[in-house]
Amino acid sequence: MSALAILARARDAGVNIAVDGDDLLLTAPAQPPAAIVDLLAQHKHELIALLRPCSDDWMTEDWQAYFDERAGIIEYDGGVSRPEAEVRALDACIAEWLRRNPVRGSSERCLRCGGATRSDDTLLVFRGDSAGAWLHVQCWLAWSSHRNAEARSALAAMGLGSQGNS
Repeated sequence: MSALAILARARDAGVNIAVDGDDLLLTAPAQPPAAIVDLLAQHKHELIALLRPCSDDWMTEDWQAYFDERAGIIEYDGGVSRPEAEVRALDACIAEWLRRNPVRGSSERCLRCGGATRSDDTLLVFRGDSAGAWLHVQCWLAWSSHRNAEARSALAAMGLGSQGNS
């Protein structure tokens, strides 16, 4: 279950969630259902990443300039066509977005499934940024695909990755 789906279930149960540093603050008019509390605990780090304000201080214009600069360098220095240069420039923007929007994880829980180290699948840190993304090897591909889609979506909302952005 995704963090967004868990957040929706919690809110449907009357639980309001806020972030305080590396903790979730829960408020509710009555004791939340144990199943909701368990889901929140299992996916705490993913929920914090979802609810925490974005650390990226670039505006749309900054992203467009970054994209245009990368596409120009790739086209002229790399000797490739403009459409191919734009595909590669978008890949560079995705990598930069991921770098500027790291997730914080714990060495105790997988960011994707919320599980601890298993005998058949140890938790490893991926993406060597300062935050660290702790995942089971078996969870990495789905998590990485989700993060890349998240980056594409954020960039598309700024007009990057669509036709006519050069």
